[in-house]
Amino acid sequence: MTTMTNADPKELAKFSELAHKWWDPESEFRPLHQINPLRLGWIEQCAGPLDGRRIVDVGCGGGILSEAMARKGAQVLGVDLAERSLKVAQLHAMEAGIDNVQYREVAAEVLADEQPGQFDIVTCMEMVEHVPDPSSIIAACAKLVKPGGWVFLSTLNRNPKSFLFAIVGAEYLLRMLPAGTHEYAKFIRPSELATWCRSAGLDLLQTRGMEYNPLTKRYWLSGDTSVNYLLACRKGTT
Repeated sequence: MTTMTNADPKELAKFSELAHKWWDPESEFRPLHQINPLRLGWIEQCAGPLDGRRIVDVGCGGGILSEAMARKGAQVLGVDLAERSLKVAQLHAMEAGIDNVQYREVAAEVLADEQPGQFDIVTCMEMVEHVPDPSSIIAACAKLVKPGGWVFLSTLNRNPKSFLFAIVGAEYLLRMLPAGTHEYAKFIRPSELATWCRSAGLDLLQTRGMEYNPLTKRYWLSGDTSVNYLLACRKGTT
């Protein structure tokens, strides 16, 4: 197993305890199942068809996005440091007969040293707010992607509204997520994430927000980045 230089053992333990629920659409991971079509469609809208593209999904968890991209014809490598989550992802892909997705327990920084510039697309969704040094993850993503390739990121903004919606609302009132899933101090403002991207040699091309209506239980993409948001970046060719 890779030395976990940029991982919080408490975070890994938390997701390991829930690993068996990754593919239950009515479990604590229900929101990820609901937003996955939105994330996938946005990636395709920005980067074009995924068929034949080589993709690494950093912080893949149980493989919800990794497997969806593989179903589109991409060659996908999902990486994470939560061993139990990876085993669940591997088993689900095997049972589904999907052989163009692989999983590996390795830190993003280590993989970047091993395979620099080897991927057409890098995704890192709902992950950077769970690590001690998110800027290191962004630098690794930039190193992994080919010149001209795409890096897609998503996380939570840090402001009073996001605290109210993402923690008080989602974790304690609506109970969409287990209490303690997120730590407000680790939330990341778009300006901070954009700065790390530019420092890593990535050009920020698009920012989108993700909203949720608790009455209709519907998610949609919008221009409101005050709570959940996504960034699309490209690596320069020079």
